[in-house]
This record gives sequence, C-alpha cells and structure tokens, in this order.
Amino acid sequence: MVEFYRRVARKAVEHHLLIDFHGAFKPTGLRREYPNVLTHEGVMGLEYLKWSARVTPDHNVTIPFTRMLAGPMDYTPGGFNNVTSAEFQPRGREPMTLGTRAHQLALFVVLESGFTMVADYPEDYRGEKVLDFISRVPVAWDETRVLEGEPGKFIAIARRKGNEWYVGCLTGSDARVLQIPLDFLPSGKLFQAEIYSDAPDAAQFPKKTVKQERAVRGTDVLKVEMVTGGGQAIRIFPAASVEGRN
Repeated sequence: MVEFYRRVARKAVEHHLLIDFHGAFKPTGLRREYPNVLTHEGVMGLEYLKWSARVTPDHNVTIPFTRMLAGPMDYTPGGFNNVTSAEFQPRGREPMTLGTRAHQLALFVVLESGFTMVADYPEDYRGEKVLDFISRVPVAWDETRVLEGEPGKFIAIARRKGNEWYVGCLTGSDARVLQIPLDFLPSGKLFQAEIYSDAPDAAQFPKKTVKQERAVRGTDVLKVEMVTGGGQAIRIFPAASVEGRN
C-alpha cells in the first residue's frame, strides 16, 4: 500500500493533479518528495459521529498534539448541526456534531490540511453568515505559532498568511477563559479583528455564535471565553484594508 501511494503521487505529478489521500494511514513524509500530496486522512474525523459519539471536543483538543505531528490531516470539519451531549444521537442522515458552532469554526485554523471542505448538508449552511470566515481561511500558511495548550484540555494556535493572522482556540469538556497576547502582530501597526465567539448561552444552544469587530494592536491581550465544548475563531488583518473590503 505504501508503494501504491508513491506510484499514485508520481503519476499525479505527470498529469498535474493534486491528491487528498482520504481513508488512508497517517502521512509519513511523502509530501516532501511530492508536494502535490496535499493531505491525508489517517484520523478519527467528524464522520465518526454518524455511528458513534467518539469525536468529542476532548478528542479535538487531543489530536493537534498527537496525529497532527505527523503532518496534515483531512478531518473534514465544518459540522453545523451542533448539539449538546444530552441531545446527541449518532445517525447517518443529517448527522449531529458535538461541541459548539464556534468550536467548528476554530478547527479550520487549528487543524492543518492543504485541502479542506465543509462536511455538512448544504441546507445547514444556507444563510449562515459565519461562512464568511470559512471562505477566507487559507489552507497554506507562512507562519504558525502555538500560543497555549494542554493535550486533551485546550489549544490556541495563531497562523499567518501574508499580512493576515488567524487564531483558533478550542476547549474540551471544560468551559475556559484564556488571555491571548497579540504580540505576534508587528509593533506600531493597527489591525482589525473579526472575532467569532460562543454566545453566552452556547452551552445550551451550541449553534449560537457572536461576531465582534474591533481594532487591535500587538500590545493588546484578547480575552477568549469558551463554554463547554466551545471555541473561538479570529481573523486579524491590517486596518488599512477595512475600507477596501466595504
């Protein structure tokens, strides 16, 4: 099987094709020789919630410290049918997702993958304004910083693409408050932050998020409040580009 993957990658290069090895074992460095191999699955991803309750927020704050060390992983984030653990039922049709909507948004930043997707039914995304965040998140990064974390408990990661930064914060089964210094931003420059947070009652209504916009500098510290199974996703971009996007 290992040699088969190599043959596929080599043949794909000849035809200018990109590869996502889904349903595969974890990566072993093949992309160093064949950079057209964007990602591997090799992880217990969101689809497991169709037949089990094993993909929990605690699981999601464990795999960045374990599986992700081997390389990019095609976890297939973006489940929008967010429910509490008491409401959850594994099912193949219109599957449910454990944890909050903001938790799912943050996964697009925390989990590295050169190719990603939104995993849910199209109807679940219709009219959802938070899709604007997902549509902007890059899949290749210029810089990554792990800001804080503990395996199985929580994680906060900042990633840069060009002059924009994205921050993803996740917590497991415990509600949590983090203080995130923005000292990774260039000093003396003004930025704009779009912050997607758990709503105050997201522990009971996991689909609910709150969007906030504010000016930030590298001297600021953001207070990140997450409910049980929650998260926060942040896009930070130069303030000079605010006018250009309106």
